[in-house]
Amino acid sequence: MEQKKILIVDDEPNIVMSLEYAFKKKDFEVFIARDGTEALEIAIKERPNLILLDIMMPEMDGFETLKRVRNNQDLNHTKVVFLSAKSKEKDIEKGLKMGADGYMTKPFSIKKVITDIEGLLR
Repeated sequence: MEQKKILIVDDEPNIVMSLEYAFKKKDFEVFIARDGTEALEIAIKERPNLILLDIMMPEMDGFETLKRVRNNQDLNHTKVVFLSAKSKEKDIEKGLKMGADGYMTKPFSIKKVITDIEGLLR
């Protein structure tokens, strides 16, 4: 079975480290980006199966990043799940309307994030 690729996009090192560790234990190939600009560069090069995307980041926020992923012919089928502290219903609705495949809020359970992502990629 081919190893699944995940791109974790977040500017909080503790979150990135714990997610990276958990996904590697589940045999994912993990890529890390600290902002939307870096995320797009990595996504174009590595073609991840899924992008786990924060919203509030420097440079380019998660909403703009999602828009650019969806407008890129090579990436528009990539699954994108928001993982954000923005937990208001309007933010969740906006993310899903823009084409996100899922939306999870911080704080989160790593176990649940992994389970949900594995389910999405089945």
